[in-house]
Amino acid sequence: MSKEFSIEREVVLPATPEEVFAAVTTGTANWMFPTPAPDPGSPIVRNWEPPTRFTVRQDGEDGWFNALDFLIEARDGGTAALRYVHSGIFTDDWDNQYDGAAKHTDFYHHTLGEYLRYFGGKSAVYAEVSGPPASAYPSAMEAVRKSLGVSAVGDTVQLELPGLAPAEAVVDYLNPYFLGLRTENALYRVFGRNNFGGTVDISAHLFGEDADKERTEQALGAYLNGVFAA
Repeated sequence: MSKEFSIEREVVLPATPEEVFAAVTTGTANWMFPTPAPDPGSPIVRNWEPPTRFTVRQDGEDGWFNALDFLIEARDGGTAALRYVHSGIFTDDWDNQYDGAAKHTDFYHHTLGEYLRYFGGKSAVYAEVSGPPASAYPSAMEAVRKSLGVSAVGDTVQLELPGLAPAEAVVDYLNPYFLGLRTENALYRVFGRNNFGGTVDISAHLFGEDADKERTEQALGAYLNGVFAA
């Protein structure tokens, strides 16, 4: 049964309003949100008011819509407050979809903060893979944490992905649903979508000059297949 939803958040980010607006609109970090490539002239862009407001809305059949609204306001110390509203209609399994979208929103905002703090202004090569069917079981994220030796935010672990050079990584986010790892040149994000009817998935935002999307996706896929090998 279709039902409207609204997910609202306010976060303070370590950047100016201009930097935040650029991050969510110009391709430097907008891939952290479920938005189409923004174009001020596109019919889905309802507000384009740099650096204070950006709104996109997609409409479909039978009243369906999906809208994201970003309101950005300067704060003291070179920071900015982002007021974010994600609204729309879920067509089925409303409670599970809302829970998943709300938890993803918190993780996206955290990742946006990490990007602005450590990689602000840099463009990234974006890689992502979905885990195998075996990663859909309830304790799948526990298996990932165990394989990486992760126990708490602030831990430093050795990230070893098949075919890539080992890298020291700091755990910047950790809960039963998500895991964030930050290296000198990348942000790795692990999504426990097994909790919402999916699989464990991984994305990587690569900022190094030698960033290689295909090679990284092969490495991430091999890693997940190894963790969840029968």
